[in-house]
Amino acid sequence: MLLRVSRAGLEPGEPGQFFMLSPPGRVLPRPMSLCLALPGELGFLLDPIGPGTRALAALETGDELDVLGPLGNGFRLDVERPLLVGGGIGIAPLPYLAERLGGAPALLGFRSAEHAEAAALLPGAEVVVEPEYVTERLEPGHGVLACGPEPMLRAVAALAPGAQLAWEAPMACGYGACYGCAVEIGGTLRRLCVEGPVLAAADVAAPLAREEAA
Repeated sequence: MLLRVSRAGLEPGEPGQFFMLSPPGRVLPRPMSLCLALPGELGFLLDPIGPGTRALAALETGDELDVLGPLGNGFRLDVERPLLVGGGIGIAPLPYLAERLGGAPALLGFRSAEHAEAAALLPGAEVVVEPEYVTERLEPGHGVLACGPEPMLRAVAALAPGAQLAWEAPMACGYGACYGCAVEIGGTLRRLCVEGPVLAAADVAAPLAREEAA
């Protein structure tokens, strides 16, 4: 579902940055990539599978919501022949990214045909459904900008070391204090909220190559 929130003076930031959304009655906020920058509104793509996202999905028109952002580092837009690659709910930042790029081809992967309905947010996108994976359709020669589950991102990094990858992780603060979003990349821990969520694929691909050589 698409949650539409009044901007109330908030700027949309750069594609790939995120916002911390705090629904009423919940102690911890939830990090959400901006999906759409609408006139007077910000749009966030939700998959209500946990208590936090279900609380966000249950909001009604007129409900108040605490919003902090934009946070983190987004995608660089100075890429040649951009190709947007997304997996599951990881397609969330791609519609806004496509808008800022003035349009770009997209390759999207989903677990099921039902989940693939979200591809309507990127008209014209090439869609694959498991057991096929986006990496099976990924061709060289593109500036890849990707977001999705970690296995997909690591596979993309191995195929396209020049890619930009937006990582997903639970977050409690959004500004580096709690270390709840730290992931191991290239042998070091990265706090995705301040060093990411967008990171260079080369940082991932190099360690993978060393492991294969060993």
